[in-house]
Amino acid sequence: MPLLTTTYKPPYLFKNPHFSTLYSAKIRRVPFILQQREKITLPDGDFLHLDWSFTNASTKKVAIVLHGLEGNAQRTYIKGMAYHLTQNKWDAVAMNFRGCSGVVNTKFESYHAGKTDDLDTVVQHVLALDKYSEIALIGFSLGGSVVLKYLGESDVLSKQITKGIAISTPLHLKGSLLALQRPENWLYRTAFLLSLRKKVKAKIKLFPAKITIEDLAKIKTLKDFDDIYTAPAHGFKDAEDYYKKNSSLQFIKTIKKPVLLLNSINDTFLSSKCFPKEFAYKKNNFYLEIPNYGGHVGFHKTNRYYYNEKRSIEFITYE
Repeated sequence: MPLLTTTYKPPYLFKNPHFSTLYSAKIRRVPFILQQREKITLPDGDFLHLDWSFTNASTKKVAIVLHGLEGNAQRTYIKGMAYHLTQNKWDAVAMNFRGCSGVVNTKFESYHAGKTDDLDTVVQHVLALDKYSEIALIGFSLGGSVVLKYLGESDVLSKQITKGIAISTPLHLKGSLLALQRPENWLYRTAFLLSLRKKVKAKIKLFPAKITIEDLAKIKTLKDFDDIYTAPAHGFKDAEDYYKKNSSLQFIKTIKKPVLLLNSINDTFLSSKCFPKEFAYKKNNFYLEIPNYGGHVGFHKTNRYYYNEKRSIEFITYE
């Protein structure tokens, strides 16, 4: 019955979900971590940028780290995780989703919460290095959704993949969309929408036959973006079809690897379906931790280390 008792008790100000979320995203400074960029080619001819960080110790362990919606491998939460991985004898490879590394990708499609084929390409690339005997998958927010779906949708996974971790993860896409529409979340959804609309403008220049300025003018909400771009670009009927087929909640029941889900109760991005206690009660390999605080990826302890980093290291190193 791996419903975990949390030990997370943040400083007073960090009990406020918006303070913890915004501080962690915009103010926190992490110890310096060197990142070395690698460009890999995808099966469809597009590309991904990977940002590697290496431990000073000899190791056969690596964690593939995935960022959230409109994030990248330079975000503080990614660098913080990479720093603590390398301090604990794990290499880290941070995956930038298509179009998120600062360079526009070459295909009309990009990424979404259920697009796992690009993650599989990264896994196969890491395996081909013939260097690592253990691979952990760590995803934040949308990246956590990708990790859970990837682990649950395949009957056959490499034995080198040992564990998965999902942090601040929207397991039910429509529910989280509705959560983001609440008045208190106007700043976050506005920031996401501005960034996504900028991506659409770039697509218009490259693919004028597939998307137009008139389409862009219709994108006034996150659901509009999914109806007008995400769904048609990735083979779904509409946003509702995309949400239904890609919500990671439905894939938890078939995950065979040990998995930790860390979602805080006061995360304003999440709906009630993002705390699946029933799986923790039924599945011996599904570990669920639900702190009262933490906001969205805001598990502050000190600037040097966050609770989610500490818990991740504990989980992947425990045998």
